[in-house]
Amino acid sequence: MILVTSPPACGKTYIAKQLAKNLKHVVYLDKDTLIPLSNRVFIAAGQEINRSSKFFEENIRDYEYEAIVDIGVEALEYDDIVLINAPFTKEVHNEAVLERFRTKLAQKQAKLVVIWVITDPQVCHERMIHRGSIRDTWKLSHWNEYIKTVDFSIPEPLKRLDAGHDLILFHNSSDEEFNQSMQEILPRLEQD
Repeated sequence: MILVTSPPACGKTYIAKQLAKNLKHVVYLDKDTLIPLSNRVFIAAGQEINRSSKFFEENIRDYEYEAIVDIGVEALEYDDIVLINAPFTKEVHNEAVLERFRTKLAQKQAKLVVIWVITDPQVCHERMIHRGSIRDTWKLSHWNEYIKTVDFSIPEPLKRLDAGHDLILFHNSSDEEFNQSMQEILPRLEQD
């Protein structure tokens, strides 16, 4: 199972889709596919649609991740590779969560590969403006407040060599970085 992860607007979706198009026998899953369902939860609860809110954190966020991971684990029954595009913001910083995830995968004789996308925060800001998504409305209108909460560094649990997963860094602040990373990473994933 491949997780393509990073803070928002680093280019995860584009990278994940390009990897999926170039790999053989892959199931592509994007956590953002669950957003319409989550938005209905906001509306049903009489809450403002705000994916940075306390309501979202307490009632929606973790369930989105649980659902996409469970779908991914189930998909491993039917194909060789599952590639999940999602930030996994809290999960990649939490060794216990990663261990539960690895244990679940081990039961399917699968291993975990994490692709961490490295992008300059200013480039992320520009991309967020350009994509014009409703999910970014609060972030863009409160950019200085929001960006203080985002950690662009490689999470410590991912750096551990003995952690039971592979870590691949994908540099994506320019077209040149993207092309070089894609050329280096695809053959690595095909060997695994």
